[in-house]
Amino acid sequence: MFQRTNVGGLSLSRMIIGTNWIAGYSHRSAVADNMIKQRHSTPDTIVPILETCLSRGVDTIMAPFGSNPNIVSAIKTAEDSLGKEMIMVDTPVINVDDTESGRREANGVIRESAARGAKICLIHHYSAEQLVNKNKREISRLDDYTKMMRDAGMIPGLSAHMPELVLYSDENGYDVETYIQIYNCMGFLMQVEVEAVASIIRSAKKPVMTIKPMAAGRTTPFVGLNFSWATIRDCDMVTVGCFNEAEAAEDIEISMAALERRMPNIEKRNSPAKEQAVLK
Repeated sequence: MFQRTNVGGLSLSRMIIGTNWIAGYSHRSAVADNMIKQRHSTPDTIVPILETCLSRGVDTIMAPFGSNPNIVSAIKTAEDSLGKEMIMVDTPVINVDDTESGRREANGVIRESAARGAKICLIHHYSAEQLVNKNKREISRLDDYTKMMRDAGMIPGLSAHMPELVLYSDENGYDVETYIQIYNCMGFLMQVEVEAVASIIRSAKKPVMTIKPMAAGRTTPFVGLNFSWATIRDCDMVTVGCFNEAEAAEDIEISMAALERRMPNIEKRNSPAKEQAVLK
């Protein structure tokens, strides 16, 4: 079964199920987005992915669940099927306007997240980055929203695509139990060099959920996952998206092999010349 870590007193798998390749966010093209949406237009095609992961101890899933009801439905079906609970990590977009109506709307979204069953809630980077003051090295009013999460019964976190958010949060002691940070060997969507983000992750005061390890398909699972697992701490996590249950099983095997420092037991890729010595 997959290795585990601890976030705010909650045990969760170090591999997290990513959902971009279920929800239709390919980071590649509109055609790819539509292909994903057509494949996963109902919960039925999502359930086998979740069952595959659950059966191997990967019980944690990340998504903006409010805009993806098919994923929420599939989670409930997979839980009932295997008699195991999934840990939902929600990343809602919230209104961060410094007004009474803005705070009321944000609190409503956060409470909806808790009602759907999320255990961990991380302010989406789009919302969080509106609060950043680089000159003062602070994230204004962040604790207003983490308190809403605590009051709703969830563990608060911070989606930090902007790597400075990890530094500012640690410096100011905000009530944050975990971070999301983009991290991959290609530097894809990372705002500073790979080495700089690696240093930030390894120095973070709280566990980090890394995302986009395969740079949205720009590197292979073997390369991307081996890099991520080899360069993060034992408390940190890797969020891995997949298109179907076969990919899920392969990603889990590659990840477990990386952690066990062995070659993964997976099929070799096809070639028109299958008798080449290097392919055997």
